[in-house]
Amino acid sequence: MEEAGSRRENIGGTGIDAATATVGGLHRAIASGALTSAQLTAFYLATIERLNPRLRAVIQVSATAAAEASASDSARANGAPGRPLEGIPVLIKDNIAVEGMPATAGSPALQDSGNGDAFLVGRLRAAGAVVLGKANLSEWANFRSPRSSSGWSTLGGQAVNPHGTGRNPSGSSSGSAVSVAAGLAPVAVGTETDGSIISPASACGIVGVKPTLGLVSRTGIVPISLAQDTAGPMARSVADAAALLGAMSGPDPADEATGRAPGTLADYTVFLDAAALDGARLGVWRDGSAAAGPAAVALLDAAVARLRGCGARVIDPVEFPGVGVIGEPEHAALLHEFKHYLNAYLGALPGSHPATLSDLITFNSNNAATVLAHFGQELFEQADATSGDLADEYYLAARGQANRLATRSLDGVLRTDRLEAVIALSGSPAWLTDHVLGDHHVFGSSSPAAVAGYPAVSVPAGFVAGLPVGVSFIGSPWSEPRLLALAYAFEQAGRAGDASTAIAR
Repeated sequence: MEEAGSRRENIGGTGIDAATATVGGLHRAIASGALTSAQLTAFYLATIERLNPRLRAVIQVSATAAAEASASDSARANGAPGRPLEGIPVLIKDNIAVEGMPATAGSPALQDSGNGDAFLVGRLRAAGAVVLGKANLSEWANFRSPRSSSGWSTLGGQAVNPHGTGRNPSGSSSGSAVSVAAGLAPVAVGTETDGSIISPASACGIVGVKPTLGLVSRTGIVPISLAQDTAGPMARSVADAAALLGAMSGPDPADEATGRAPGTLADYTVFLDAAALDGARLGVWRDGSAAAGPAAVALLDAAVARLRGCGARVIDPVEFPGVGVIGEPEHAALLHEFKHYLNAYLGALPGSHPATLSDLITFNSNNAATVLAHFGQELFEQADATSGDLADEYYLAARGQANRLATRSLDGVLRTDRLEAVIALSGSPAWLTDHVLGDHHVFGSSSPAAVAGYPAVSVPAGFVAGLPVGVSFIGSPWSEPRLLALAYAFEQAGRAGDASTAIAR
């Protein structure tokens, strides 16, 4: 297996190394005329053609990507105002609608559905981005069976972590993470209900941002739960993730949650500050990774030392009372919400496809040889057995309990200790893919922020036996500017340390 970041390829004769290319660097090269979007897009399409048969990270490339890139070049040549992502290729997770490419969620049940662009895709196009194609994912965003294999979908096959032979990329934004890590695209969009951005970002060694619920529109995304669903950026650096977040976020009249945002920020990169950790108050949540082995704990210890070395005031540890029992009420609420929101989504979706969750279960059973080849649809069946009624007293009690536990835990720590963020290991190193027993997930710290709708940023922290592990910065609602600044300072301090080590050797 070719390891992530191991390729050294020149993009379009520019001298830009594909393994270290950044959105900012590519944007400057395009603006200066040293590189065209057509050349850049052709480079990534060729890379996908060469590497995707092994990585299975991309379900479909866009038939119009080359034309979009050429149109971007023509507009620039004719004096059109520069845009923040002008000519930059972006991969979109395949539960997000793109004109001409249905949001399949990895399932053949939706491959004949119709749709235009999701709201966030329209935002990206308005910022000048070129849609490169659709990224593979854990089918139905990992909400089909408790014995699923993350990164596997009927349409896309099994996505492969580029950091180790046979290692799983985690999910459900598996293809988005693999594509960025392996250089199939400079940036990608993922989605999360609980862990689906943070976990694959950590396992594949990239940056992932799970925004505050409502910062990014969900219109045009196959739903699990509008109480927790959000899309977010996945990139090789915090700066690239910040650039993508600014382009994709914004108010959408069709998604009322976006109306709660305190204001629209067009550019999150202006908040990036390599000195942001100096004087910052941070807490360390160790219980979130209590199941971690000694090598992973050592990475957390090293991260804490780096934070302190950068001038941060660190409270270690902090506790989240009650957070350990969030899972049961969260799961009960998600089952009700999935039935309710998926039935509404399918009922309004153009094209030929199952009309309800019950019809979808029948479709899967009728196509069991392919769709159910590796695992079942137990979660579908459990969800369909609920009322799907969001006025149901049982449902309201479950959702209320989950939200109270999550928000009280986070708010209690952030406010009582006057913290700007809490840090924790994002998740366990990548396990071996197992289509018999399913995922071997050891630990993850995503649930409190996911259930509360609070933001989190995962940044690479180091390696365990050659496998990446990330550290998450978790903050209060709408604190993305500060979280990105803190994550950027942590990232830059790590790179400086790596450079010093290399020189010393």
